[in-house]
Amino acid sequence: MTELIVVPCAHCATLNRIPSDKRQAQPQCGACKQKIFIAEAFDLSQATFAKQSKGDVPLLVDVWASWCGPCRQFAPTFSQAAEQLTTACRFGKLDSEAHPALSGELGIRSIPSLLLFRNGKEVARQSGALPLSQLLSWLKQYGIHN
Repeated sequence: MTELIVVPCAHCATLNRIPSDKRQAQPQCGACKQKIFIAEAFDLSQATFAKQSKGDVPLLVDVWASWCGPCRQFAPTFSQAAEQLTTACRFGKLDSEAHPALSGELGIRSIPSLLLFRNGKEVARQSGALPLSQLLSWLKQYGIHN
């Protein structure tokens, strides 16, 4: 019997149950009918964060701000990782200026900051921008790889 996993939709944050072995089959959200797994980072907000951090597929959050040079330099790297790990990890971006209350709740002290969530709980944190190879190695420590 195939294990069912819970995955929030990147578009509407609806929690979907899908067979684990169907990740590569581009499953669609039961509510909005869009693809559940997308090969790009999506925006997070105070309203969507709680649902998006839940589920069986990890969520990597990039906390950034538009005025931050290292944040802007890191953005393409984060996007490349999202493309490479589409069904293994979900990639969300949190604008710390637009959502200061959530940034405060998460204890953000510097940006860029990476926070890895699994089943609604933070499992790892990394401050500063990383090159792609280092980011992928860091994620691999937590069982995330293609």
